[in-house]
Amino acid sequence: MVTTDEPNQEWFHQKELECQDKLSKTNATFEAGRFCRGTFDGWLCWPDTPAGTSAQASCPEFKVGFDPSRFAHKDCSPDGSWFRHPDTNKTWSNYTTCINLDDFEWRRQVNLIYEFGYSISLLAILLSLALLGYFRSLKCARITIHMNLFASFAANNSLWLLWYRMVIGDPDVIQQNETGCVILHLVLHYFLLSNYAWMLCEGFYLHTVLVSAFISEHRLVKWLMAFGWIAPAFILLSYGTSRGLRGTEKQNMHCWMNETPYTNILVAPVCLSMMMNLLFLCNIVRVLFMKLRAPAGPQGGAPSRNILQAFRATLLLVPLLGMQYVLTPFKPEPGHPWEIVYEIVSAFTTSFQGLCVATLFCFFNGEVIAQVKRKYRTFFFSSRARSNSYTATQVSTHKLQFVRNGPPVPGEEKV
Repeated sequence: MVTTDEPNQEWFHQKELECQDKLSKTNATFEAGRFCRGTFDGWLCWPDTPAGTSAQASCPEFKVGFDPSRFAHKDCSPDGSWFRHPDTNKTWSNYTTCINLDDFEWRRQVNLIYEFGYSISLLAILLSLALLGYFRSLKCARITIHMNLFASFAANNSLWLLWYRMVIGDPDVIQQNETGCVILHLVLHYFLLSNYAWMLCEGFYLHTVLVSAFISEHRLVKWLMAFGWIAPAFILLSYGTSRGLRGTEKQNMHCWMNETPYTNILVAPVCLSMMMNLLFLCNIVRVLFMKLRAPAGPQGGAPSRNILQAFRATLLLVPLLGMQYVLTPFKPEPGHPWEIVYEIVSAFTTSFQGLCVATLFCFFNGEVIAQVKRKYRTFFFSSRARSNSYTATQVSTHKLQFVRNGPPVPGEEKV
């Protein structure tokens, strides 16, 4: 049986000894007398094989991208020698059949969706940060929370793109399982948790502003800043410590990209954040209905337009953000007909989250739209005013010269 642990020198040596012992006990005799002697190629043990035939063996499980249910083969030439590859002139075992090309192709397409979605989301988030940072008049507690949410998304999307390019795109990095890719895995999931922490901050801020009207927004933002960036660090520390110290070698291989029971340490806070946001929003809806029905006055009156806009944006985002975690219990088994649909839906809902956040909290934000229009009008009309002023000045100068000097005499140059 092929082990699933990461191959090393000790593993190679142990498997080679087992192969030699196995071959010594199964000396085969063939009628023609010609056969290829059994050998260990570094991965699998190949038995004595008659000349002109092929030996088959199950594909190794430890190799990234290989399907253990498929078979590799090794050809024995008619002259009784193992087939040699024409490029290297070395004996060669054919493991190309171990890759399910159809499965490989659709998974590659899913990875492309992730990369495209994260790229578009990153551009949208960076543009949103530039707009919110440029217009000083937008500075307030709510916009500060938006900008922190955008910053966590920008970092998370950048790290996901780095992950797909440097880890997923390089099987050698996955196979070697070095410390660098594990650190990237941890940092990436820290910012992933910070996304949902800041979404919880968005919901909590709206709830607090509507329900507790006399709270200090400045103090509230300071507490939310601490929660949004520090709380994910404690969760990640618990996850990294538990998996690093208690996880088996099989669980901690391949840059920690495989799901394990320790993944629940990350999933649970995300689901809890979504549930709390839904509770906040339900209470916000109740308070809004009460305020909209209440008569105008010091104790009543409708909430501000800005609060209503932020509420609508948050109400639309909360069901979307974290959808892939809600659907995790319904994830189809590998090879199930619905697996492709599940992975594609998950790719879209995950990678385009940043674009949705930027669109609802910035691009569709009435305050931001008003500032952009005001800036455009100011720039456009000031440019026209300067142009008209220059033209008027030139006309006035010519008129003044005409009055002082009279009409120009033909052939005479006026200075």
